[in-house]
Amino acid sequence: MKQFHKGRGAGDNPRNRFDGIYIESDEDYEGFEPSPDTQFITDDSDTILSANNSPDVPFNYSINPYRGCEHGCIYCYARPTHEYLGYSSGKDFETKIMVKRKAPELLKKMLSKESWEPQTISISGVTDPYQPVERKEELTRQIMRVLTDFRNPFAIVTKNKLVTRDLDILSEMSEFNGVKVMVSLTTLDVRLTSIMEPRTSRPNARLRAMEQLSEAGIPVGVLVAPVIPGLTDHELPQLLQSARNAGARFAGYVVLRLPHSNKELFEQWVSTHFPNRKGKILNRVRALRGGELNTTEFGERMSGEGAFAEQINKMFHIYRQTYGYDDAGPPLSTSHFNRAAAAGQMKLF
Repeated sequence: MKQFHKGRGAGDNPRNRFDGIYIESDEDYEGFEPSPDTQFITDDSDTILSANNSPDVPFNYSINPYRGCEHGCIYCYARPTHEYLGYSSGKDFETKIMVKRKAPELLKKMLSKESWEPQTISISGVTDPYQPVERKEELTRQIMRVLTDFRNPFAIVTKNKLVTRDLDILSEMSEFNGVKVMVSLTTLDVRLTSIMEPRTSRPNARLRAMEQLSEAGIPVGVLVAPVIPGLTDHELPQLLQSARNAGARFAGYVVLRLPHSNKELFEQWVSTHFPNRKGKILNRVRALRGGELNTTEFGERMSGEGAFAEQINKMFHIYRQTYGYDDAGPPLSTSHFNRAAAAGQMKLF
């Protein structure tokens, strides 16, 4: 039986799909396995901007200060990316965090190039830029400072109230119509959050973060993600209402995605925490994915397909209209981009 440690989402380290050699743990001794401590490993990558060519994602470039994520969300579609590093998508993803300490410096160099065409950069896209280690490292804050110096617009997606620490920079950039924030909200059930997203901010804290951002004049929206059929989909109306009351102006949603080993991890998690509902949940997921637990087709992987996907989509749009959301977040401006001014500011330091 797999062991789920307090504060961790995954109960196992499944086999890395790129490994030819794999050590299978002895089931008789798993009960004595200690809760793994988190390790922070310097990532010396010499680039920081990731190019996107997916038609499902509304940006061309993103920045991820960290690889792996302490939040430990069991459903996280980014888990299999850790396998490219030689780690597992399970506990390793939550406990072996790669830290890109050169990120601000690399970003300055990139934006200083005449070849850089100013455009909105997404801060996140894979792992959360405000996961717990950000309190110490402040890489996301430094990255935003660079983008603000250049007046290059950026968007943020996070599940952590820590985003409110940086209200000063966000407020400064909002004066140039250069920033928007989406707070990701999955459930309002605190107990469910504690086992599904163990090290994220709790739902009420995220709602308070929306309030603070809104009161500061920063465009804030809610991303209901993921919608998990048979587990959280019934909360969609209440999630949209609560976020709107907290000041969210725009909204989006993404249905559950289970690429590669995520399928195994999610099945283990459901079997442990919701054994009586396992069949319903997994069958609902399959109903969205043409009978499988995951599909990768553009245009379908974020929203699903079939009658149940249409039902979720209609529900979302009905309640988005009911609660008075804008159709989309505000378009951000590149007209204030100033490479020369930013270069001058950097010389002062």
